[in-house]
Amino acid sequence: MMTSQQTIQALPERVPVARFPKQLLQVPATMALFAAVVTCLANSYWLSAATSAVALSLSVAGLAILYGQLGLVSLCQFALVGVGGWVTLRVGHAFHPPFEISLLAGGFVASVVGLAFGLPALRLRGLYLALVTLMLAGAFQIIISAWGFPDGGNGFLGRADGSGRAMLPRPEIAEGAVGYFLYVCLAATIALLIAQWHKLGRPGRAWALIRKGETVAIASGVNVLTYKAWAFALSGFLAGVSGALLAGNVGQLDGRAFGAFESLNLFALAIVGGVYNWYGALIAGLLLRAVPALLTDLGIDGYVTIGIFGVALFQALATAPSGIAGQIAPLIARLRFGSAKERAR
Repeated sequence: MMTSQQTIQALPERVPVARFPKQLLQVPATMALFAAVVTCLANSYWLSAATSAVALSLSVAGLAILYGQLGLVSLCQFALVGVGGWVTLRVGHAFHPPFEISLLAGGFVASVVGLAFGLPALRLRGLYLALVTLMLAGAFQIIISAWGFPDGGNGFLGRADGSGRAMLPRPEIAEGAVGYFLYVCLAATIALLIAQWHKLGRPGRAWALIRKGETVAIASGVNVLTYKAWAFALSGFLAGVSGALLAGNVGQLDGRAFGAFESLNLFALAIVGGVYNWYGALIAGLLLRAVPALLTDLGIDGYVTIGIFGVALFQALATAPSGIAGQIAPLIARLRFGSAKERAR
């Protein structure tokens, strides 16, 4: 009988081995093009919105792992973004390390909390898991409303009063708005590469078996507990890094921005953007920040986005389950095939 490790190695690849590096190269190429376009065309207002959108795309990438790979509905992802932001601010104000240390601390703690939030998934699925994680998001909302985000006060849980509030400094190499946007794009590229590597590699094949059925996965030698925990930890890490980058963008965070409804909004836009293609996370992040920014720029009440996103979610569920990314994927494939034919001539 084969061991679990031998079985995973024997599982069929989703893509040919020869294409594996090429698919990973799509991430930095696309992010570099996006960064160049935004840097050249955006003003300061839209540059800030784009920075937040790229940061939030990492939290969507975490949702894509849970829902797209395992079919698990987690509605506490935005709470994990808040956890990452809280830890980043606290470590930054308390110990003043380089920003990267605070960022990794936020990602690591959010990963641990995400793993704890994912424990119900070991026994629950579907609606029951969604309700439990939504209640956890509500619990975070209550806690953060009582504690607030760190703002430079004394002690590890200290709070400053009035003018004593401090801003978290950005990295020394990216203090300006353009520099920090490029910094966030670089961090997001690395994080998205990690997520994509997991999807295309051994963990992704194990997750695919678990989604087909835990009985099938167990019969194939997959350790269901380990790979589910792995998915929740990775999803939490991506959300924590997202929160850390948001904290660096504005210097402070507001607890009112991390309500349970935002986790519902994030999940809905993950479906609209597409959870089966890596760039669906970037599309969802842009929708989450660019649409409200556009409405504000036009003088329209931002609450209109609730109706817009609701209609978009209905349309995605009814006609395009693969989301916007899934709709444009065939076009990208045809363009790639056409350019390959031209080079072959």
